[in-house]
Amino acid sequence: MKINIAMRAALFACATSIAAVSVHAAEITGAGSTFGTPIYSKWAEAYKKVSGNSLNYQSIGSGGGIAQINANTVTFGASDMPLTPTDLAAHDLVQFPTVIGGAIPAVNIPGIGAGGITLDGVTLAHIYLGKITKWNAPAIAKLNPGVKLPDLDIVVVHRADGSGTTFIWTSYLSKVSPTFKKNVGVNTAVQWPVGIGAKGNEGVANNVANTKGAIGYVEYAYVTQNHMAYAKMINKDGKVVEPSAAAFQASAAGVDWAKSDHYYVILTNQAGAATWPISGATFILMHGKPKDKAASAEALKFFDWSYHNGGQIAKDLFYVMLPSSTVKQIEATWQKEIATK
Repeated sequence: MKINIAMRAALFACATSIAAVSVHAAEITGAGSTFGTPIYSKWAEAYKKVSGNSLNYQSIGSGGGIAQINANTVTFGASDMPLTPTDLAAHDLVQFPTVIGGAIPAVNIPGIGAGGITLDGVTLAHIYLGKITKWNAPAIAKLNPGVKLPDLDIVVVHRADGSGTTFIWTSYLSKVSPTFKKNVGVNTAVQWPVGIGAKGNEGVANNVANTKGAIGYVEYAYVTQNHMAYAKMINKDGKVVEPSAAAFQASAAGVDWAKSDHYYVILTNQAGAATWPISGATFILMHGKPKDKAASAEALKFFDWSYHNGGQIAKDLFYVMLPSSTVKQIEATWQKEIATK
């Protein structure tokens, strides 16, 4: 069968295109935040389908992500604790946020379903300080009139690794409880007075799900994916709120990212009737003068695609995308501060 010139040209173009994808396909490496793992995993899956490039992301906690990017073993680190401008400058790092989510008190209390119990910040702090040890304690009963609370020991579950989720959690508890701030403080890893340690959001979720009487803090995607029960919270305005994308978004409503110093923003305990009090952004850390400029360029292409095409994926996982004006600002930051050529 004869093939005309036009068809030959089309076949050649197709073959060239396929070859180009094969030659230029790259693997992006990242490590850190388990808070952001669900969204990064789904974005990576979708991005590979359209680009051929894959993301090798290690879900090792924010502390590990910071260590890995400082050691130059990954293209980017991911942390739910934003680094200060001083720390960024000391390690030649550029920081930018990706999405906003929430840390949730997941519980395993017989007879109590999702949202079936309400807590406030002080009570939650006292639980994590070991001052409240029973689910039917007077402080909890007072917040839950009419709820049948069991005479059951509270099993506190916390992170055992360096964790941005721990930073968000301890940031909130330190803001609402001077005693917690003094005795435990704010960090990615702290000396907990009580409780069982678990690795990653995954580990905390698994421990809570399998331990009667347990309470632990996890990002909301883990709650929804594992069908976990959780506590509602009383926020700074004294309103009882459920965790939701809208509540996380409300926590960031008053934030002007353009005026932030290197995107250093902490969203815990924000004012507003609709706010979820334990909200936070998750951040990416990259070198301003990377050793592998090509790899950094590929990573920025991935995040650029995710900002512009990953909204529905984020919505499905109950994360909140950043405003388009903030995305433009972030892209300008890349141009100015990350050398990829």
